[in-house]
Amino acid sequence: MLKKFVSYYKPYKKLFFLDLFVATISALCDLFYPMITREIANNSIPNREIRAIGIFAGVLLVIYLIKMLCAYFMQYWGHLVGVGMQADMRRDIYKHLQNLPIRYFDNNQTGSIMSRIVNDLQDISELAHHGPEDLFISFFMIIGAFAMLIRINIQLTLIIFCLLPLILLYSMFQRKRLLAVFMKTREKTGDINARLQNSISGIRVSKAFVINDNERERFEKDNQKFVEAKSKSYKIMAEYTAGVGFLTDLLDYVVLIFGGLFTYWGKIGIGDFLAYLLYIKIFTQPIKRLIAFVEQFQNGMSGFKRFMELIGEEEEGDKVDAIDMGKVEGEIDLQNVSFDHEDKSVLKNISLKISKGKMLALVGPSGGGKTTLCNLIPRFYNIKSGDIKIDEKSIYDVKLESLRKNIGIVQQDVFLFTGTIKENILVGNSEATDEEVMIAAKKANIHDLIMEMPEGYNTFVGERGVKLSGGQKQRIAIARIFLKNPPILILDEATSALDNITERLIQNSLEELCKGRTTIVVAHRLSTIQNADEIIVLTDNGIEERGTHQELLANKGFYHKLYNMSQL
Repeated sequence: MLKKFVSYYKPYKKLFFLDLFVATISALCDLFYPMITREIANNSIPNREIRAIGIFAGVLLVIYLIKMLCAYFMQYWGHLVGVGMQADMRRDIYKHLQNLPIRYFDNNQTGSIMSRIVNDLQDISELAHHGPEDLFISFFMIIGAFAMLIRINIQLTLIIFCLLPLILLYSMFQRKRLLAVFMKTREKTGDINARLQNSISGIRVSKAFVINDNERERFEKDNQKFVEAKSKSYKIMAEYTAGVGFLTDLLDYVVLIFGGLFTYWGKIGIGDFLAYLLYIKIFTQPIKRLIAFVEQFQNGMSGFKRFMELIGEEEEGDKVDAIDMGKVEGEIDLQNVSFDHEDKSVLKNISLKISKGKMLALVGPSGGGKTTLCNLIPRFYNIKSGDIKIDEKSIYDVKLESLRKNIGIVQQDVFLFTGTIKENILVGNSEATDEEVMIAAKKANIHDLIMEMPEGYNTFVGERGVKLSGGQKQRIAIARIFLKNPPILILDEATSALDNITERLIQNSLEELCKGRTTIVVAHRLSTIQNADEIIVLTDNGIEERGTHQELLANKGFYHKLYNMSQL
């Protein structure tokens, strides 16, 4: 995992190493002050060398100016390394999400995924910048201060370093506990983000059903779990920080007591004692920096672990020898197709064939597998057994992208992206011209309506198209398909959520859309499928009946019952 983390430094390695070089200069600058203090106290003041004091003052000012420039570089350019790595990780995770199967999104909440992309990557970014920088500065300051301490008085230094193993052992003991609680905190952060996203998305339902109190109660439960996880992490962090802080304070204590005694006994001069005190401060400063680094490291690496878990999810893929679909005529052949969902059989040994340019309608009770069957054709889910062929090519032998480019889908719940009407129609073909967009809108019977809007095609639709009616959103979805112009069309209850008047308006657009395309229609309203070339009645038992509208009515079977019920 650490190797993968380090690989993200590669595009920024020049800037990264420059940042470490500047950090080294900054660390070295801090080592000069005690040295100059020692020289002034031991020589310049006793010998009344005013010129030497002036030179030291000038040198110290230059050192502080250099240190200021180093601090600016590290704060600005150093952070850009972390920001760049964060952007690269976000790009990788977004690309990966685009290639994950639908099943992953069925099983994971949007808010939890968002938490990994936003919260986790932010902490990773901070670690990427500050982590190596803090380690590098701490390393040089500890080595440099240690060298100067030995130079001043080796006996006192050995006494002080007896405390270092205690600090090291205590830190190692607390590290594993920190990682565990930080992982738990991230999970609870994901849960509360998911709850927020869910509540905000469903705010209209909450208001309509007056369930604000219920939602607040559910949110508060997740909120309290987050507080408990956070409290535990802070408790362990407090134990770690307080413990190591106490041990580093003991260093100051030992120096003050033993250094005072050594000065009293005449083993070190007053200037050496002052310098020693300052170098101990420099020595303990990186230790305290390392204490903060441990928290940052655990925070960042727990985030990176979750990042790697998501990156490790298996993507949708093609066979090594997968071929392009080429020109698609539109003949669909399902051969003994079986599909299970969460160990429950949904479809079993389904066989049916749809000729090029024909319309197949799927009807039956909810849960019979109609929508599932439609989702299998573009490979949103993989079948358990059997095969699905388009123009005698198995959909598992062709490239996924070329398969889906030849299939257009209009669903009951239309999703519009936040943006303009034009941008949402262009989903069908991002390279289409304005004229082609308008032609598609005219075919979908929405052009005139768009032109009546203040901004026309540049009208903002709001989040998920909230500013448009259901019928308007549905017609924009149809315009997308006209622009895509696929040979295969799937209409999954495309009009079932609309009123009768709007449905009739859209039905005309759908009839135009279906011309010359192989079409599969899932419908509850049987009046919309009477002209289908074949109707399949799909139930828990599989294909219950099949035939034309007239043939199925004459059979007086399941379809006949459904039709009579729809006439009530």
